[in-house]
Amino acid sequence: MNFRRGRYREEPEINFIPLIDVMLVILIFLMATTTYSKFAELKINLPTAASDKQDAKAQEIEIAVTSGGGYAINGQRIAYHGAEELAAELRKQAKGQDPVIVINADGNASHQSVVNVMEAARMAGYGRLTFATQTPQ
Repeated sequence: MNFRRGRYREEPEINFIPLIDVMLVILIFLMATTTYSKFAELKINLPTAASDKQDAKAQEIEIAVTSGGGYAINGQRIAYHGAEELAAELRKQAKGQDPVIVINADGNASHQSVVNVMEAARMAGYGRLTFATQTPQ
């Protein structure tokens, strides 16, 4: 039995335009209210340990290198006759300890003069070297 025989039946139609508009509004809302956390950082808890403070500062031997190639150890000028003699002077100044060698080289000192000090420190068995600098004025 077909009671709707003469009537034309319209098929329902889904309109996607309002659905897309609503989805864009929701997307904009979520983008504006979401906080982003950085996952690239590692959150770690480092172990702790108690230690005694060091009262004594490590022994330092200051070696000055002039622009003319002259050397001074702890303010005393020395004549350079080779890396072996400079190494012997460093051992004498160290008095049996493992010092930090501080190189105060003039800005116009030759590269070879600084390398001579580094070579003498290596021959004396001292591996802790540092260079003194000053801030520009």
